[in-house]
Amino acid sequence: MTLVHKAGAAAGHPAAAPRPRKSAMKRRERTVGFLAVLPALVVVVGFMLYPTLFALYISFTKTNGISFKWVGLNNYVQLLTDPLVHTVFINNLKFLVSIPLVIFLALIVSVLMFERIRGWKYFRVIFFLPNVLSAVVIGVMFKQLFGYYGVVNTIVVGLGGERIEFFTNGSLAIMVIILALVWSGFGYQALLLLSGLEAIDPAVYEAAALDGAGWWKRLWYITLPNIRRVLGFVFIINVLYTFSSLFGFVFVMTAGGPGYDTTTIDYLVYLKAFSTSNLGPGAALAVLLFVFIGILTVLQNRAFRIQED
Repeated sequence: MTLVHKAGAAAGHPAAAPRPRKSAMKRRERTVGFLAVLPALVVVVGFMLYPTLFALYISFTKTNGISFKWVGLNNYVQLLTDPLVHTVFINNLKFLVSIPLVIFLALIVSVLMFERIRGWKYFRVIFFLPNVLSAVVIGVMFKQLFGYYGVVNTIVVGLGGERIEFFTNGSLAIMVIILALVWSGFGYQALLLLSGLEAIDPAVYEAAALDGAGWWKRLWYITLPNIRRVLGFVFIINVLYTFSSLFGFVFVMTAGGPGYDTTTIDYLVYLKAFSTSNLGPGAALAVLLFVFIGILTVLQNRAFRIQED
């Protein structure tokens, strides 16, 4: 046995002795890795997973937060047959108009910055600044701008027109919120698109220019095809934002009014949960919104993957 072992070692075969040491090192690395992510895991479980599961439980009950009465699917049935929920869902669809506007402006700005126009570094900072502001701050700004005695109406009166009551007309109020969404979002989207543009090989543009391709042809046949994945990502996050993150804008500017003309799904969750003594319908609507967003995300990912193939 000794001669065989020596012959194997002489032939370059590793001895079996170090294996326990390697497995011990791997176990130690796994332990260290687990301890490193443990704080984040505690935060996720404590502040995300537990409230989500508790909201799911509440959605099957009639509760004021203290006492709970199991009602099964009753909350979901009422919501799915509630005309108000249908109306609010259509309102959310109206806000989707902001997506092509945001992407169009972001694409123009990103291309101009990619072309290194004079002062492009400063413009990059300026365009990103609105994204630093909270939705509440932006909402207050636009409410002041389009108020009855705001800057916009002052200009209208100065041009010989009459003051416009933007927030007492549902269509005009939606228009103002869409403008706020576009102004606050296009700078961040432009930076995302710019990162995609900078990943394109400059040699491709040089070859196209030598072949006589003009600026528009380079944009259409080189730039846009090479940033399809980034455009798809920008489109997806904007759709999700429209269905889940308009609460701040609506709460500050219109409070869902006039009537329910500017109420969105996420704002209706707030109304259902906290304007009555029953938290169940609000939790059920939040769960439905969560499921809808999940399905929508999967469908969009598949659609953009098909386009890429």
